[in-house]
Amino acid sequence: MKQVRPKKNLGQHFLTDLGIASRIADTVDACPGLPVLEVGPGMGVLTQYLVKKNRPVRVVEIDSESVAYLHEHFAFMNDDIIGEDFLRMDLARVFDGRPFVLTGNYPYDISSQIFFKMLDNRDLIPCCTGMIQHEVALRMASKPGNKQYGILSVLMQAWYDVEYLFTVEPSVFNPPPKVQSAVIRMTRNNVEHLGCDEQLFKRIVKAVFNQRRKMLRVSLRQVFDGGQQPDKDFFTHPFMTRRPEQLTIAEFVELTNMVASVSRAF
Repeated sequence: MKQVRPKKNLGQHFLTDLGIASRIADTVDACPGLPVLEVGPGMGVLTQYLVKKNRPVRVVEIDSESVAYLHEHFAFMNDDIIGEDFLRMDLARVFDGRPFVLTGNYPYDISSQIFFKMLDNRDLIPCCTGMIQHEVALRMASKPGNKQYGILSVLMQAWYDVEYLFTVEPSVFNPPPKVQSAVIRMTRNNVEHLGCDEQLFKRIVKAVFNQRRKMLRVSLRQVFDGGQQPDKDFFTHPFMTRRPEQLTIAEFVELTNMVASVSRAF
């Protein structure tokens, strides 16, 4: 079978550098013993190294041409080649409810959606590694106080320790993307509960970063429903003269509890 043609509508950029593929595969070694689910294997450049890890490996691929290629060249995997959309999968069924490592050369246009799904299934995914757009990797690993720190930074680091591992140049892909790529690793931290209403936490984080140049005393007002606002004392808290990129995750938790407290008074 001939090689798979990269499809622009699927955001496919096939990695051609075997050395980098091997290095990405080695990132799963930080979570030994767990099975591995690879997202978007394409023609299996990463898969060929993952299957040497002496642990169960399954791959999920939405592109039917790639699925056919994998069945021909990785016939030994049989039912471990899943021709589905990862974003629509029930992840509890992949390894019969057993936790697993998530990895892949993730499509850039849906990488954030992939990681939000990971967050929703964080009890199943203690470790996630792989390659994404350089800019997204910087945001995910960023700490408070700089322009990269944002929604992804806070929501990911609330539950995972994020490591920026190394940068990958466009020249090692077919076709070359217009941006640099980066390999990251996320390892589940010890947080079982944030200590606040987690849905409200997400709502607040998204709301204030959507107006990140404004002080919290301005951007936070949209969080309150029905036009009702807390009394003026609420907006005298020291947080209110800061911008969202200046708050740590612990401070976002505190802010969430503050909002919850005054919201109950309405």
